[in-house]
Order: sequence, then structure tokens, then C-alpha cells
Amino acid sequence: MPILASLTLYPVKSCAGIALREAIVTRAGLMSDQIYDREWMVVDAGGNFLTQREHPKMAAIVPQIGLDALKLRAPGMLRLEIPLGLPDPEDERLVTVKVWDDSVPAYDCDETTAAWFSSYLGVPCRLVRFHPQARRIASTDWTGGIEAPTLFGDGYPMLVISQGSLDDLNAKLAAQGRAALPMNRFRPNIVIDGIGAYEEDFAGSITVGGAVIKPVKPCPRCRIPSIDQSTGEVGPSPLDILQAYRADPKIDGGLAFGMNAILLGGENQVLRVGQDAEVTLAF
Repeated sequence: MPILASLTLYPVKSCAGIALREAIVTRAGLMSDQIYDREWMVVDAGGNFLTQREHPKMAAIVPQIGLDALKLRAPGMLRLEIPLGLPDPEDERLVTVKVWDDSVPAYDCDETTAAWFSSYLGVPCRLVRFHPQARRIASTDWTGGIEAPTLFGDGYPMLVISQGSLDDLNAKLAAQGRAALPMNRFRPNIVIDGIGAYEEDFAGSITVGGAVIKPVKPCPRCRIPSIDQSTGEVGPSPLDILQAYRADPKIDGGLAFGMNAILLGGENQVLRVGQDAEVTLAF
């Protein structure tokens, strides 16, 4: 029987994730302690988003959700605490930020926070928080016309990968005498165990408890899987292996690993690691 093997929340885009035993699933993605996936994002002086693609060190920024603050630590830096409460309307500072082709309003965090990130990454940058009135919608070309909101994720509210897919990739790496990769290199929100390798590609729906999750678009891979997520150091990339069998014409030959997904039903259901999952294939 397939099971929900892991849940991961990424409070700050492209920084480390938080492994959870349970999470609330919403149309905009996973949520825990009222904090949404990719609710914060690092931007440059022009408001353009920064990621591990250009700044691998971001992987080593580790978040922790406290009672009233998001706590961040990074190598060589003092701990940073960011209040979880939204700013008073009279004190809020709004900026326009850009994620791929979307421009949206966001809260600008304070100068201390900007200095912390700028010092660590070695470039002028700021931390911003998704604004409740901002609107980003996943491409309806892939969602079948369903309007699925997302925050600062690359384009979809969730990423689903099966454990079987990683096991298959690691077997191919081992055959070449290369080290296995952990799942965190691929930064999924949801991992399903007990199904075949790449079966998520063909899933019409994945039902966990009362939540119905629909994989909609193969996830094309960039250089991030080559980055050690515990140190931020760049190492050997698995893309050469994936090139041999995971180039997907549906995404213009991109190397697919995992499926971007949306929520079809069961909003605000609690997902728990170890729950049974029902995977319905689309054919």
C-alpha cells in the first residue's frame, strides 16, 4: 500500500526545508503553524528573486518556526529572528518583487534582516514576505483551467516525488560507482513510498486522508540537485544520468524528476507522515 513518506515545508524560497510529521494542505501548498510554503523570498536590489542556482550558500540557511518568530541560522552568522506577525498597516513597507514572469507586492523586511542576508550571501539583497493581497496563479495550461494559487514557489503550490524514483536514480548512480543522493537534493514537499519509479508521472490523483492532490506538470531540473543541501557546496550533478532517460518532450526536452501538483479537494486537511495514500493512474 502506498504511504505518505515525508512532508517538507520551505518557509524561505531556496533555503533549507523543515521536515514535518504533519502539515495542513491548502490550495496554496503546505502550511504549518500558520506559515506557508515559500512565504518568504530573498530578492536583489531590483526586486528579482535569488535562488541556489546563483547562490548555492542559500541551502545552508536553516529555518525554524518559533512561537512568535521565524528563526534563521547560517554558518558564521548570528541567529536571526523575524517576527511572525504581519506588520501594522501604518508601518508596513511594500515593494514590488518579481518571480519569473510574475510581479507582485510584498512586505519588505527590516534593514537588520537585509544586512544579515547581504552579509551572508556577499551581495546586496533583502528578505520579503508574500502579501495577502498578492495573487500568483499556476499556469492553467497545465492545471486544466483550474486556478491554483501559489506563493513564491517557482510556479506551483506543491512538488511530489516517489521514493521509487529516487531509488531508481541512485541505482543508476551506483552502477557508475557514484554516491547515492538524498531526497532533499530535489526539494519535494511530499514524498510517496510504495509505488513504482516515476509512477507519479502518470497519476491522475493522489488521495491522502481527505485531500486529493493532482500532479499536473513534470518538474524540469536545473543545477540545484548538484548542491549539497546541508553545506551549500556544489558537487557532482546527476543531470548527466537523467539526460539518458528523463528528457521529456512535454517540457521541451527538460530533464523531469518529480511532478508539480495542485490540490483538487480537501482543503485544510491534516496530512500525516505514515498515512495511506491512494494513487489513481490517469489511464
